Amino acid sequence: MKVFCFGVGECGSELVETLTEFERDAPADFIVDGVACSTTRADFQSLDTIPQSKQLVFGAGDTATDAAQAAELAEEDHRQLLRGTDDAPVSRADAFIICAGLGEVTSGAAPVLAKHLKRVHDQPVYGIGVLPELEKTHRVETALRTLRKFVAATDHVIGADAETAGSTEAAVTAVTRRFGTLCTAGEGGDGIAESVVDASEIINTLRGGGVATLGYATSELPERDTGGLTQTVKRLIGADEPESVDDLDAQNRITTHTREALLGQLTFPCAVDSTSRGLVVVSGPPAWLNRSAIEQSRSWVEDETQCLEIRGGDYPRPSANQIGVLVLLAGVSPAERIEALRAAAEGNEQTSD
Repeated sequence: MKVFCFGVGECGSELVETLTEFERDAPADFIVDGVACSTTRADFQSLDTIPQSKQLVFGAGDTATDAAQAAELAEEDHRQLLRGTDDAPVSRADAFIICAGLGEVTSGAAPVLAKHLKRVHDQPVYGIGVLPELEKTHRVETALRTLRKFVAATDHVIGADAETAGSTEAAVTAVTRRFGTLCTAGEGGDGIAESVVDASEIINTLRGGGVATLGYATSELPERDTGGLTQTVKRLIGADEPESVDDLDAQNRITTHTREALLGQLTFPCAVDSTSRGLVVVSGPPAWLNRSAIEQSRSWVEDETQCLEIRGGDYPRPSANQIGVLVLLAGVSPAERIEALRAAAEGNEQTSD
């Protein structure tokens, strides 16, 4: 899936930067363009890959003091926000992605940007929202308000929870890897998939709006010395000799990683049985993509989520030395996490009083 990325504020801009680095290192080709937006140029100091021409300051020099003011400035100066699409190959994008740290003041501009992108363009507009750690109580209330408006303004918001990840930086890293893997599945793979995961599969999974979460688990494959060359070297030089694989090992890895991804590696905690739609993607060298295990894993996710709309696919990568399972759950209910955030916000209000 090809995406046009917007980063709002410091965290959002850093997320686009990290996605760009993921694309470069993969290597892959799923980012059509990347833009950073904020009311202050100071939020762009750590950016290396997003050029200055794509670092847009909005608000006519005013610095927002809260998310509501940031939203007002964005509305008044929305043409400046949309300037990132000027002379850009927007038609190549399957979707727009707006990234934001939902606890930041500037994040109030994210729903406004989403509204205007939907007004001007036909592609779906998705969000990636990073929620703050509970101890950062001054940001929690902002995050709750912005999340509600962000969900209403976009076609779906993928949540990333800094509290669960351990830090904002860890949350950004986790959601970057998962979202980057989702976008690259079926786009530029170097093998022939049994069941291709293309942009339409992702878009159909994310239809209907709401909050989504991504899970991912992976493991390194064993090195095998065959004729003086390890399997890794053989993959890198493109050797055609079929790889000998223990079918039971392949099955166990796929089923185990599916369980890990769904039950312990989600970017945003949720009640998995609240899932409206889902997608399971298994990636790795073709010989390791056991068809029976892939279907078994999809069926298991269907049972665990009690959802009949669980799509499945594989992503053959002959040169890879890992096997991984990515799970996308859409339209979920993160009620428990929201309640924890709300309790932290209320506790902050009482302390302030």
